[in-house]
Amino acid sequence: MNSPEKRKPNTTYTAPVGSIDLMHAKADGTPNEIWPCHDCLPWHAEVVVVDEEIVVREWHAIDCPHFQDLLKDD
Repeated sequence: MNSPEKRKPNTTYTAPVGSIDLMHAKADGTPNEIWPCHDCLPWHAEVVVVDEEIVVREWHAIDCPHFQDLLKDD
């Protein structure tokens, strides 16, 4: 029996993107480091204020493995 072909994730510049808000610091006050995502091309980050709290909003291709991991942890 042949297994179905696995779809390759779309992580190019034309991929649909999604975002996740991350706290600017850890619970102990240490700042969170922001590193570029090597899994997707449209990755970028911005600092925004949400409900009077500073957060880092990361944007990734929705197929990005790192983004999917962040969504699981959220």
